[in-house]
Amino acid sequence: MNEALAARGAGVLPGWRDRQARRLTVGLVVAVLSLLSFVLDVATGPAMLPVVQVGRSLAGLPTDASVDTIVWTLRLPIAFTALAVGAALGLSGAVMQTLLNNPLASSYTLGISAGAGFGAAVVIVLGTQLGAVGLAGAWLSSDWAIPLAAFLFAGLACAGVWWLGTLRGDSPELLVLAGIAMLFMFQALQSLLQFIASPEALQQLVFWLFGSLQKASWAKLAVIATVLGLGVLALSRDVWALTALRLGDEAARGLGVSVRGLRLRCFVIISALTGVAVAFVGTIGFVGLVAPHVARMAVGEDQRAFLPVSALTGALLLSAASVGSKSVMPGAIFPIGIVTALIGVPCFILIILRHRRPIA
Repeated sequence: MNEALAARGAGVLPGWRDRQARRLTVGLVVAVLSLLSFVLDVATGPAMLPVVQVGRSLAGLPTDASVDTIVWTLRLPIAFTALAVGAALGLSGAVMQTLLNNPLASSYTLGISAGAGFGAAVVIVLGTQLGAVGLAGAWLSSDWAIPLAAFLFAGLACAGVWWLGTLRGDSPELLVLAGIAMLFMFQALQSLLQFIASPEALQQLVFWLFGSLQKASWAKLAVIATVLGLGVLALSRDVWALTALRLGDEAARGLGVSVRGLRLRCFVIISALTGVAVAFVGTIGFVGLVAPHVARMAVGEDQRAFLPVSALTGALLLSAASVGSKSVMPGAIFPIGIVTALIGVPCFILIILRHRRPIA
């Protein structure tokens, strides 16, 4: 019997090593592609820059002063923000799909992005009506008012999903239904504000809802990167528990996982990641939905590989979308949300066609 067990173990170890090597290779490939997309994002814009000059500027080598100004003042904050926001959306989508055992779950489909959109709509509509009159009007006219309101309402939407979904037990299905309810509620409230908004406010709101990276700055990037870093550190403690949750709630409890506590903890992290991402760039769909599917097809369900690859894939998707938004029409920049939808829909259809198992 000992010889049989030893033979079985000898057969399992090479398979495990092959899987680990595959996961590492996939992660490195996606990281390299993200780096290449990042360089292209810096080089692409109304004023196209040669990649060689971009590389010299990034390396601190002597180059034209105008190139340094464009790269460091204008392009780098946008390119880094695309990577950070894409990683946040990809990571939050992966965690949400694992928590709810639903491959259609994402911050967009569960109403969190709609909550952020409503928060932005409140500030835009009220800010336009009040102007800069008084303390409230001055605050509503500041650059940080819309991101802060969007972040707070994204958290409120996430809290609403949790509260409604746990009123009658701790069921993933109830949480999904609660998310759909939040989605339609905030969309209705947002439509109401659009109906009563002035033409100026309506134009600003529609542009924000389309999504844009053009207002990125080093200060805003620092906020996004800080929240993303803290979220990654917090989730790294729960990768084993999340992997166990893929076996089902009962199996996870049998392995000592506090399923309700895990879901609550991760919902708070998801709220922060999604809120800060949407707050600064607007509503962006499909990144949090498609990136986890691509990662799952490449590395499987082990959360130690699935979560990092989902984040890297999200970063790659949004960075590529940023390049595409500046390349569609010379001299014009398309809203990033439109480009992610144009990229995400074909990718998602391809995933559906390649999927051999039931979705639910």
